[in-house]
Amino acid sequence: MQKRGSRRSGCPISYGLDIFGDKWTLLVMRDMLMRGKSTYREFVESEEGIASNILAERLSRLECAGLIRSESDPRDARQKRYSPTKSGRALFPVLVEMVFWGAIHDKNTGAPESFVKAYRKDRDGLVKAMMKRTEK
Repeated sequence: MQKRGSRRSGCPISYGLDIFGDKWTLLVMRDMLMRGKSTYREFVESEEGIASNILAERLSRLECAGLIRSESDPRDARQKRYSPTKSGRALFPVLVEMVFWGAIHDKNTGAPESFVKAYRKDRDGLVKAMMKRTEK
């Protein structure tokens, strides 16, 4: 990510790419928002196999960007728990759009057909239901 104030342009897509323009960052947000993961261990155990040094850097990047926050785990102060901020939760609809796009364009998709049908029937209702299901 470029340093604050050194943006290439005022383009919103360029801004998004400065934060999310790698393989791992959106997967971390997916795990947090859609799968309810909140600990370092849970993120490391994701099926894509993120390396621990990459994960640490992405969590730090997301926290600096104001998309997530970390706090000590009340059961073990040596551990951190990560949670999305309001700005981070605002990514939920974007992730749903990416899931839908992948579901219809990837012939080997893991997305259930029920997701595609629900999206086509009532996209906004699906997003709201998914967000509600993952709130803590």
